Amino acid sequence: MTGRTRVRAARAAAVTGAAVLLAACGSPSERAGEGTGEDGLTPLRVGATPTPHAEILEFVAENMAEDAGLRLEIVEYTDYNQPNAALAEGELDANYYQTAPFLEEYLEGNTGADLTYVSDVHLEAFGLYSRTAAELDDLPEGAEIGVPNDASNMGRALNLLAESGLVVLAEDAGDSPTEDDVEENPLGITVTPVEAAQLPRSLEDLDAAVVNGNYALEADLPSSADVLAWEETEDNPYANGLVVRSEDAEAEDVVRLDELLHSAEVQRFMEERWEGVVIPLGGPEGAPPSARPGE
Repeated sequence: MTGRTRVRAARAAAVTGAAVLLAACGSPSERAGEGTGEDGLTPLRVGATPTPHAEILEFVAENMAEDAGLRLEIVEYTDYNQPNAALAEGELDANYYQTAPFLEEYLEGNTGADLTYVSDVHLEAFGLYSRTAAELDDLPEGAEIGVPNDASNMGRALNLLAESGLVVLAEDAGDSPTEDDVEENPLGITVTPVEAAQLPRSLEDLDAAVVNGNYALEADLPSSADVLAWEETEDNPYANGLVVRSEDAEAEDVVRLDELLHSAEVQRFMEERWEGVVIPLGGPEGAPPSARPGE
């Protein structure tokens, strides 16, 4: 799937300086050291996938950014590939949509990109969803289970299948196992890689699928399909975080945005909006993360 962006009307300056612009292209925002806009605010162009990342940024833009001297321009993408390329090429000042392992995988394949993972912001619990099985024991022998087709998320999905007792992985598989690391498969399940964004739709043709939290939320899977298993959230390495070009990692505007994303107001918004599927991390006073869904 190619990336696309949606344009939402920016709020008038008389209403707020923290305007939200979701646009497909445009020149990079000015850096903090290169001046501010006519409204006296520092513009930051941030790429994000729609749910929950863009919604979180919109909450910040509408309620907090102006007081912090920022004007957020939110560029919305519907795939996992374009935001890093846009950031590396200077079309964005930051992005917020990915895990540290995903960024590491991207950098290994794009050695010219110099990007830095700033901090964990939230965790989206992966779930094993089904429209035909109400619980794990209902899965038939030879069940076909969809998983994300990118390496880092596939490994995460395989770990969930292992935690659920559906497969046994090699002891040395680590955090990012592959299909070759499956040593025991008592049900004889078939693991089918699918583009992550397509997994909710593919559930119609699968017995079950491990779906990224953001795509599950967009498709309303927590309420429209049965959740057979949640991944463990304690010590989970797959938090989603803020990413910038390495040269900007300590820029004042980036630091201010990072502080806003970890504020008590944003944490409360996540908890109330997504009721445990999106788990805030790294609170203002080191507050522990919320319990995983169902606890």
